[in-house]
Amino acid sequence: MTTSGVSSLFERSQGGENALLVQTHAGGPVDEGAHEEFADLARSAGARIAHELTARVDKPNPATLIGSGKLDEIKAAADATGADLVLVNHPLSPGQERNLEKFLQRRVVDRTGLILDIFAQRARSHEGKLQVELAQLKHMATRLVRGWTHLERQRGGSIGLRGPGETQLETDRRLLQKRVDQLQKRLDKVEVQRTQMRRARVRSEMPRIALVGYTNAGKSTLFNALTGAGAYAADQLFATLDPTVRKIGVPGGHAVLADTVGFVRDLPHELVAAFRSTLSEAREADLLLHVIDAADPLRDERIGQVEAVLAEIGAGDIPQLLVYNKIDRIDVRVTVDGDADADAGAPALHDDDVAPAANAAADDTNDVSDTPDDTVPTRPMQPRHDRADGAVGDDPAPERVWLSARDGAGMDLLREAIGGRLGLKRLEIELLLPTSAGRLRSRLHALDAIRGEVHDAEGWRLTIDLPLSDALRLAADSDGAPLRPHLPPAEHAAEDAAWAKPRDSSRSGANATAADNTPAT
Repeated sequence: MTTSGVSSLFERSQGGENALLVQTHAGGPVDEGAHEEFADLARSAGARIAHELTARVDKPNPATLIGSGKLDEIKAAADATGADLVLVNHPLSPGQERNLEKFLQRRVVDRTGLILDIFAQRARSHEGKLQVELAQLKHMATRLVRGWTHLERQRGGSIGLRGPGETQLETDRRLLQKRVDQLQKRLDKVEVQRTQMRRARVRSEMPRIALVGYTNAGKSTLFNALTGAGAYAADQLFATLDPTVRKIGVPGGHAVLADTVGFVRDLPHELVAAFRSTLSEAREADLLLHVIDAADPLRDERIGQVEAVLAEIGAGDIPQLLVYNKIDRIDVRVTVDGDADADAGAPALHDDDVAPAANAAADDTNDVSDTPDDTVPTRPMQPRHDRADGAVGDDPAPERVWLSARDGAGMDLLREAIGGRLGLKRLEIELLLPTSAGRLRSRLHALDAIRGEVHDAEGWRLTIDLPLSDALRLAADSDGAPLRPHLPPAEHAAEDAAWAKPRDSSRSGANATAADNTPAT
């Protein structure tokens, strides 16, 4: 088996496949949300759902996961519907997967394999393709047992060739491990390059923001609305995998915004490990924009699942701003006094708070009328900004912005909230520059910070308006002395102290160079 042969194992039909879905549950009430999500995953992979069955699994069968009676039912349904693929909403061991395929006479894919297949279709960048192939190979490595028993030994029986020989299984394992090692080395090299780019952004002193959230919450649409980047966005799970980074303007300055891969419940550990460099955009951010589908009846559950993944990758303590997207799908009830029946408390969804034509519910509030549901007056939900000034128990209420990235409604509120959370400030002053300060004047022009300019015998009289972070960077340079008296007291003292340090010492210069070249940890 060659390297190209390994890659060919993961090619999928582009026309879709007829799939029978086996939705497992452990007894008790059926989690309809989990079942619908698995069906969405199947559709995102290109499958056509021929039939869907539920299977109660209180005690998993070690050999087949599912009992013999349900297996007979699944096989009969697959035969009747013409399904050529069985998707099981549960992790399967290699032995269970092999036994199910032998009994059902069809290809069987578990939840992990399905998500890996979707990722393989969606990856576009070189790094993304490497990450997906690495995860697939690690998943496949545990499923080689008895795959080539019909070949027995490769060689033997002739003079000079007698002996135990090498089994095909051992060959496959060696080739897979060799390919895994190659991919790991290439990913390590890409990670070094990405780390260098992140260090350059850190040196630029611009705050870093990362979009995180459940898959299909509208992160890429929001990213495009904030940046105008034109990143791929679609109403499907895992529409985009590859991280995209752009500079955005917010009140008080600029920031760097990164779009990241979406999360999902029970995200395979192989993917969490393989996408470590992608997820590091979230782990190293100054602020996380947690994008939530406001029209999702299970949005509170989704929030908890995203928080769990953030904690797993080490980003659980980074400040968050909750962004409730897709309010264009929400109709809120109107009270008898004409106000929208919504408050700023913790969001919850209830069927009796929604107009029959609405796709989702509004905030949880008390009923204001006994009027039948079909006559309850409603109106589209409007954008709003819930500031973190309340309290729920001992914890402050989270700051939230409600918007529609698709329609652009509420984007100004989001920008203001981002600027407030990042603590961005501006410096607006009248500045007199001597004629010898031409370099500083040129740099102010390059930053588009000059609002007015008059030249006289004393030099240039400028009206400037620029982010305080840019002013601090200019003031720290050798020609930034005219700016330092105009900085706020704390920043002025810090810049004076920094400038007072000896800069002509060869030892200091060597140390500074060593510090700049120290790899990030």
